[in-house]
Amino acid sequence: MSDPTRPISTDPSLEPPGTEMTEGERRALEMVEAAETGGRKLWGWQKTLVTVIAVAWCIYQMYAAQVGNIDTLTLRAIHLAFAFSLAYLVFPFRKSPGKPQTRVPWYDWILGLLATGTAIYLIVQYPSIATVQGGVLTNVDVWIGSGMVLLLLLAAWRTIGIAMPIVASVFMLYALTGPRGLIRGDLGPQLQLHAGQTWPQVVGQLFANTEGIFGTAIGVSAQIVFLFVLFGAVFDKLGAGDWFMNVAQGALGGFRGGPAKASVLSSALNGIISGSAVSNVVTGGNITIGTMKRVGYSAEKAGAIEVASSSNGQLMPPVMGAAAFIMAQNLNIEYRTLILAAAIPAFLCYGALLVVVHLEALKLGLKGLPRNELPRVRQTLVKGWYYLVPLVYLIGTLTINPEATPERVALNTIFMMIAMMFIQEVYFGRKHGLSVGQGLIDGGRKLIEAFESGARSMIGIAIATAAAGIIVGIVTITGLGFGLADIVQLVSDGVRNLLMGVVGLIPGLDAGAIAGFGAILIVLMMAQLIALILGMGLPTTANYILMSALIVPIIAKIAGLDNSNPVQMLPVHMFVFYFGIMADSTPPVALAAFAAAAISGGNPVSTGVQAFKYELRTALLAYMLFFNPQLLLIANNRLSGLGFGDAVFMILFAFIGLVAFSAATMRFLHRKTNPLQALLLLIASFMLIIPTHLLVNLLALGLIAAVYFWQKAGSRREPPTSLPAAA
Repeated sequence: MSDPTRPISTDPSLEPPGTEMTEGERRALEMVEAAETGGRKLWGWQKTLVTVIAVAWCIYQMYAAQVGNIDTLTLRAIHLAFAFSLAYLVFPFRKSPGKPQTRVPWYDWILGLLATGTAIYLIVQYPSIATVQGGVLTNVDVWIGSGMVLLLLLAAWRTIGIAMPIVASVFMLYALTGPRGLIRGDLGPQLQLHAGQTWPQVVGQLFANTEGIFGTAIGVSAQIVFLFVLFGAVFDKLGAGDWFMNVAQGALGGFRGGPAKASVLSSALNGIISGSAVSNVVTGGNITIGTMKRVGYSAEKAGAIEVASSSNGQLMPPVMGAAAFIMAQNLNIEYRTLILAAAIPAFLCYGALLVVVHLEALKLGLKGLPRNELPRVRQTLVKGWYYLVPLVYLIGTLTINPEATPERVALNTIFMMIAMMFIQEVYFGRKHGLSVGQGLIDGGRKLIEAFESGARSMIGIAIATAAAGIIVGIVTITGLGFGLADIVQLVSDGVRNLLMGVVGLIPGLDAGAIAGFGAILIVLMMAQLIALILGMGLPTTANYILMSALIVPIIAKIAGLDNSNPVQMLPVHMFVFYFGIMADSTPPVALAAFAAAAISGGNPVSTGVQAFKYELRTALLAYMLFFNPQLLLIANNRLSGLGFGDAVFMILFAFIGLVAFSAATMRFLHRKTNPLQALLLLIASFMLIIPTHLLVNLLALGLIAAVYFWQKAGSRREPPTSLPAAA
């Protein structure tokens, strides 16, 4: 029996997860299950089988991290075999909201066994393929490999949607056809694309080496990501998620627009342990959305605030979704270096979101919740202080100990939390009159639930990283990236030449520098658009993998960056990562917005549009990171090279720039802004993107101050207007 650290209130909207659910909350939970953990509600021996497979997967991954010497391809193939078996058992091909399937149909048994069998075949046969056959596939190998590719695409369709299978199929078709000369004549030089591959060559690339399905992405999933997802599942089952929510509600719920601010803080805290925007929406939204509506936020705005804050949870170190681990591998840097670099932007993003919800509360004239209905912060902290122990150990060891590997630290933290779970259940069980044995049984039950939850959450990630490996493998074998770079280079050169001609007419301006900046800006905007479009159908991790394989090298080429230098490439990777996260709240396909709308009762499209408006500050921050790498602690051509004083300077002006941008996009600062005031705030925010010149910084601050005092003077001259009363 877990410690009941609940809000001290009789108001049902303040009750934590696990109590009475509304119909909207139930629909939102079904969305999460359908999208991330499988929509089938199995029972009997089939439910038991799923639990056994899930727990076995967790135990295997923990064992692999403990021994640390399992062959690379074997580890990845077993990882995919477990994902295959669970994907076909718990993810139905046809989802029927409100009518979950309770049995696995016969054809899914066959497909699941075949898919798992292809992975097992590779484990057994790979030594012969690599040594005896010299890497050449037999006809049987080609047939088995073809089956794996097909079954992987079907599994991806079930778990992450139709977009990834379509994109992967197009790439494979491209590899087989080998078109030439997409651009000819007056438009530019002929593109020297590949001449085409045979199907056995494609299968060999994707199936029988570590440059396709079993490439870096699924390797990171098997070696590191699984343990961090399991850490989050055990940590949440321990009760830490509810405790975070109560701390946030107690600390901020009483301020103006307090429930929205509590949503931001709790999502930031949950983001430390969870990389899923949709599950964060449902976990925190079933409390925060109701309380936001209660103080006066509309259903759409309440849902949008929860979507924006939950989506940004993927920016919070140390987990940052699965993409951050893959990013560290792509850049060939230590994970501790990456999470340190990502910390300042994450805090800036959440700090700016707090300003956004405060401005929204000012605009609507809202108040907070009564203090007597909120959790008592001190009492809540005292009751749950021990939840911080594993978190402090995890973050502290990752950032301080350079010899500690992420997977080993995560494993040790899981062991620590397992011990805490049994101690907690025995302790609170004894307080409620239960025996030690019953407490241990309850602890074991919760541990099994945590293991099953963690494994089911990993299905989509494992399948997504494997399917993304198809695309990466095709890019490698065909050299497609070079062709795309040529196309973008043509666009960039056209913009550069146009700007050179226009700016060259104005004396005193450096036409070359301005034209070069404009060309890079166009490329970044194209990358931004591609990331948002891909994000409509792909999860953040798959989105990042594709962008890092296709678009990041192009940006590097146009900007003249060294693709092998992590110092130069980190801002580019963070740029595409940030826009991949924004895609979670970008209409018309934004599952997080649909989940929030199910809870709030609002319109899902309107919720997504409003969330996108709140997320615009994230877009500006992405450009800040690209043009001002010091926000990533990059200085003197090295990572973690920025001094404390310089860091404070950068953080301060970047935050002011984000505040000005948020005020401009929301059309409100001290009061509603007119078009000229909004324009001045936008100019000031753009001037602070690269805060390196003190005079420019002071001018930007002057513009912001001028708008503020302009509005304040205007409010004194006008009679007060009635504002909506707090509900």
